[in-house]
Amino acid sequence: MGSFPFFSKFEKEYVKETINMAWPSIVESFFVAAAGLIDSYMVSSLGTYAVAAVGITTQPKFVGLSLFFATNIAISALIARRRGEKNKEDANSILFSGLLFVVLAAILISALSVVFANPLIRFCGSNSDTHDTAVVYFRIIMGGMIFNCLQMAVNSAQRGAGNTKITMRTNITSSIVNVIFNYLLINGHFGFPALGITGAALATVLGTVVAFVMSVISIMPKDNFVSIPYIIQNRIKPRLEAFMSIVKLGYSVFFEQILMRIGFMLTAMMAANQGTDAMAAHQVGMNILGLSFSFGDGLQAAAVALIGRSLGEGKADKAKTYGSICRMFAFVISIALAFVYFFGARTLMGMFFAEKEIVDIGVSIMRVIIVVVLFQVQQVVYMGCLRGAGDTLYTAVASTISVTIIRTLVSYLGGYTFALGIIGIWLGIVADQISRYTFGAVRFKQGKWVNIKI
Repeated sequence: MGSFPFFSKFEKEYVKETINMAWPSIVESFFVAAAGLIDSYMVSSLGTYAVAAVGITTQPKFVGLSLFFATNIAISALIARRRGEKNKEDANSILFSGLLFVVLAAILISALSVVFANPLIRFCGSNSDTHDTAVVYFRIIMGGMIFNCLQMAVNSAQRGAGNTKITMRTNITSSIVNVIFNYLLINGHFGFPALGITGAALATVLGTVVAFVMSVISIMPKDNFVSIPYIIQNRIKPRLEAFMSIVKLGYSVFFEQILMRIGFMLTAMMAANQGTDAMAAHQVGMNILGLSFSFGDGLQAAAVALIGRSLGEGKADKAKTYGSICRMFAFVISIALAFVYFFGARTLMGMFFAEKEIVDIGVSIMRVIIVVVLFQVQQVVYMGCLRGAGDTLYTAVASTISVTIIRTLVSYLGGYTFALGIIGIWLGIVADQISRYTFGAVRFKQGKWVNIKI
């Protein structure tokens, strides 16, 4: 069989299938990340304090979502495996059980987040000029989180079933709605009130509501692998066995997410302590880093679906091949992003800030991001391959060591002990990405992950 020149040792059909599966996920993740960057850009019209306020809410928000990220990874991996086994009934039972759990957990976490927003945001390092704004933004985002959680769960099931184009359409539409209402509500246009940071939060929630509706519609066709009519017609109910499968695969991912978010939060708190200007530049840098993460995230989604399906079919070599192809695409993308960030650093930061001193801080951060991205995209793919195979305990330990321990320690040493300020804190992010890349690469090449049963 003929093959692509760059992938000479891979079967041509594998490369084509990887591309077909990956590009919708990459586009989807990119638009979600771009919406976050545009959010920061639009919010920056209110002043530096507003960008910093939104940045302070990022990590506590993701701590609240950690349980759902873990659930989604488990749902996606399990349904991908059931797709390979051609077990439609079990796949739909997993989806139904997962959605019921998500509803109950989202109600509880949403309520707690709204009630305790004030002390939580203060704990995260808010200053007098950012605290009240951050609390308002956080309460609105977390108050409407149930729509976000449900659409993420449904989209994860669709990705596991191989329907990445459906999730792409859902999230692109959500991002567009978010941006449109940002324009209408932040500064007030076309007769809409100028709500400032409140408008930005409402725009985000409205985007997730649209995504939720589209996600539910996507599982209405009865011939889909995951389908509401199929669940009703076959009287499929939430089953303890299905729920325990999600727990067994997801518990280590949950603890991984919590410990990672603690590490991320500590980094954000150290950045906030550098002052409002440094925190604003840091937030934009993190959003730009999110753009590069989106490429790895898209490839990771494809890897989970393809690897899960291959292992469900009992084809370990095929799973390894898909993982290697995704990793090679990640390498090419990381090189391209490094060039873009190198030549576009000042232009990117100049879009957000008029103050030269803040732009200079941002450019220095961009120089560090160039190094980060060389490892980031590839490590995301490696870790995604392992999670897709069910090797979640290893990824949990690796991520905990890298993010919670190495990242925090190096950031503290760089930012405070060696007095490098915000750049020293970003050196911790470099150390974290190199560490996770190393852990992922070693484990993937060992190949033991193909023998895990889920």
